[in-house]
Amino acid sequence: MKEYSMGIDVSKGYADIILLNFKKELVEKSFQLDDTSAGHRVLKTKLEIFFTNNPEAIIYAALESTGGYENNWYRLLRNLGEEMAIQVARLNPIGVKHYWKAKMEKNITDKISAKNIAEYQIVHKEKIGYSKEPCFSSLRKQWKFVRMITKQKTQFYNQLESELYLANPEMLIHCRNGVPKWVLQVLKKYPTAEKLSKAKVNILSKIPYVTAMKAEVLISNAKRSVASAGDEMAANLIVCLVEQIQSQEALIKSQMDYIEAKCELPREIEILKSFIGISTYTAIGLMLEIGTVDRFEDAKHLASYFGLHPVYKESGDGRKGVHMSKQGRSEPRALLYMAAKTAAARNPQIKEIFTKQIKQGKCYNSAIGVCMHKILRIVYGMLKNKEMYNPEKEKEYQEKITTEKGPKIDTGLRRFQPPDQSAPISRKQNKKRKEREKAQNEINSLIAGSDPRSLETKLRL
Repeated sequence: MKEYSMGIDVSKGYADIILLNFKKELVEKSFQLDDTSAGHRVLKTKLEIFFTNNPEAIIYAALESTGGYENNWYRLLRNLGEEMAIQVARLNPIGVKHYWKAKMEKNITDKISAKNIAEYQIVHKEKIGYSKEPCFSSLRKQWKFVRMITKQKTQFYNQLESELYLANPEMLIHCRNGVPKWVLQVLKKYPTAEKLSKAKVNILSKIPYVTAMKAEVLISNAKRSVASAGDEMAANLIVCLVEQIQSQEALIKSQMDYIEAKCELPREIEILKSFIGISTYTAIGLMLEIGTVDRFEDAKHLASYFGLHPVYKESGDGRKGVHMSKQGRSEPRALLYMAAKTAAARNPQIKEIFTKQIKQGKCYNSAIGVCMHKILRIVYGMLKNKEMYNPEKEKEYQEKITTEKGPKIDTGLRRFQPPDQSAPISRKQNKKRKEREKAQNEINSLIAGSDPRSLETKLRL
C-alpha cells in the first residue's frame, strides 16, 4: 500500500492544500480552496479521482489546530475517511514551527506552511494520532464561554471596587476576601455612603446575613464616611455594576449546572471533588482538559501536557534556568494554581509540602508550583485507579516508592571510563567529581558492610 501525505494550511475562509508521497516528492502541487460547500465538493472530487487512479493508496491528512477554523475541513475529511482510505489528524502548531526552523528556511507563506505540515507528518508519523475526535469537543466550547463570563465578572468586580473607594470606602473592609453576596444586595439598595446613612435599621436588617447590630454599624460608618462621590451618577454606576455581577453569577451557575449534567464522566468528577482543594468548577475544568486519563502513559506525561514539568539548561560546568516549563495552554494551569492555593491552606498533605518548600527558601509561587505538580500526580493516580482521595494510601505509596528506589548508584554516563583527575577540567568540575566520588564511596561501603534496613536508615539520615 502506497502512503501519501496531505498537508492543509487553514486560514480564515480558505485553505492551502498539497500532496506528497512519503519520499517527500510532489504528487499534487499546492492549490487553494474556499471553506464553502463548493470548495468542499472540489476537494472530494479530486480525492475520488486520485483513489480511482491509485486504488492501493492511503492518504494521511493533517491540519494545524487554529482555534476552530480547521473544524470544517477536519469534519469533511473524517466523513470522507468512511468511504476512502483517508486518515486525518490535528497537529500542534509548535511541532510544525520547530520543524520549519530546523529546515532553516527564511520565508514562510501559506503554500510553504502546507508543505511543512505534509513533511512534518512524514518525519514524525509515530507522534501523530489519526482520526481521534477530541473528548468533550462540544463541552469545551461551553467551558470556554464560562471562562469568558468569569473574566468579565472579575473586570466588573475590579471596577466596582474602584467606584466604592470614592462613593462608599467603608464598605471595602467587608470585601478583602471577595465581595459577599450580602454586600452586593446592600449596594444595590444603598449604593453610596450618603444613601446608606439615611437607611433604617429594621429595613437594612431584612437583607440576609445583615443582623440588626451589623446594620447599625454600617449606617454609623456611612454617616462618618469620607466618600468624595455621592451624586446620582455614581449611585447609578454602582447599581449597574452590581446588577451585571449578579446576572453573570447566575449565568455562570446555570452554565456550570448544564455542563455538569451533560458531562459523560460524573464518576470522575466526584472522584476529583473528593480531594480537598478541588471544587466542582475545577473538577469539570480538569476533566475537560484531561479528557481520558488513558491518553497518558504515566503521571510525567500528564505533567508535561499541563506544562508543569521542570526545564533547565545544563552544559559543561553549569546548570541554569531551572523553572516550570509553562508550555501549552495557560487555562488548565490556572485551575491547578487556585486548587493548590486552597489545598495549601486546607489540605494537610499539601500544606506539609508547601511549608517544607517555604522553609527550604522557595518563594510563595515556587512553593505553589511544587504543590501543583504534586496535586496533578495525585489526580492521575485517583483517575487511573478510579478511587476517591485517600491521604493515608498516598502516604503509604510514597513510603513504598522511597523504599524501592534504594541507594542511587552511578552506572550511567561513566560506565565505560571512571572520572580521570588528570583531564583538563575546570576547578568547578573537579570539585563536582570529588564530591560525587566521595558520595559513591560512602554508598559502596554501606552496601558492602550493612544490612538493607540499616542501609536505608543511614541513607535517609
